Amino acid sequence: MSENTVNQTLGEMPESAILARIFPRLPSSDATIVGPGDDCAVMQAPDGRFVVTTDMMVHGPDFRLEWSTPHQLGIKAAATNLSDVAAMGAKPTGMVVSIAAPKDTEVTFLEQIADGFHDACLELAPGCGVVGGDLSVSNTLTISVTAFGDLEGRQPLLRSGARPGDVVAVTGRLGLAGLGLAALFAGEKDTTNPLLLSAQLSPWPPISQGVAGALGGATSAMDISDSLIMDAGRIAGASGVVIVLDESALDDLAAHLAIECGVDASHARQAILYGGEDHALLMTFPADVALPPGFTALGHVVACADDETPHVNMGEGVLPENGWNPYTGWNGEIS
Repeated sequence: MSENTVNQTLGEMPESAILARIFPRLPSSDATIVGPGDDCAVMQAPDGRFVVTTDMMVHGPDFRLEWSTPHQLGIKAAATNLSDVAAMGAKPTGMVVSIAAPKDTEVTFLEQIADGFHDACLELAPGCGVVGGDLSVSNTLTISVTAFGDLEGRQPLLRSGARPGDVVAVTGRLGLAGLGLAALFAGEKDTTNPLLLSAQLSPWPPISQGVAGALGGATSAMDISDSLIMDAGRIAGASGVVIVLDESALDDLAAHLAIECGVDASHARQAILYGGEDHALLMTFPADVALPPGFTALGHVVACADDETPHVNMGEGVLPENGWNPYTGWNGEIS
């Protein structure tokens, strides 16, 4: 392939030729019956049910090209959808990916995004792959993903299943992505701990722990994408309960994060509570069930008192629901 061919842009090639370069780089799905090439893919659904989620990443509010490589964009787009499937206790099986990009975008850019999807699926959800999608032209680079998962005969994990007496637990890291985002906004990319940048730009959430939690007796779950407090509050609201976080457990996590990343403990604690985008999994378990390996207890669930609104608290105080809002941006307290 000549250099001129390699560097062709989207506006210089027909869609069929672009797809012919991209599809061989994408991961295949073990659940595929009919793959890309027809009007629809056909996938197996052995359980008779499947979970489905969709997420859109738009240049500006969701990512910035001055921060992210196209390979990192592919990883992040895959990971954020896979974590939602995992939060339902399902095994990811496939994705469809649509990309709208400026017409002067080089096709190699899309190939690198495809490589990111390939690597994310290979490492995070073996057997899951991209089974189709769409390409279009837009002044704003946009990546939209719809992901599917197999419940394998289990009931889905819902946000509404938490019950008084349950233990609140998390699997995955908290605070890293929030600290990474704060550093990027501060213009400190070149001097920031690479661990923080990786957590923000190319996250590797604990996808397999979704099934592990379901098998371990979890009563509710969700992906922590906006912040621990906001997402715990969503479980509390859906379940009609109060989630009480253990201050000492949070202090232990903050102390470890502070040492690992070279920040003060109060800074680390704010990142854990309000940072978001780590895509850890938050679950509740009955108190008489041993937590599966990889889960850390963070608190417990109590019933709402008379006239009390579901919320999250720690110690004696109700915690403000700060975190990431796609319409207003980040409203946490990390600086």
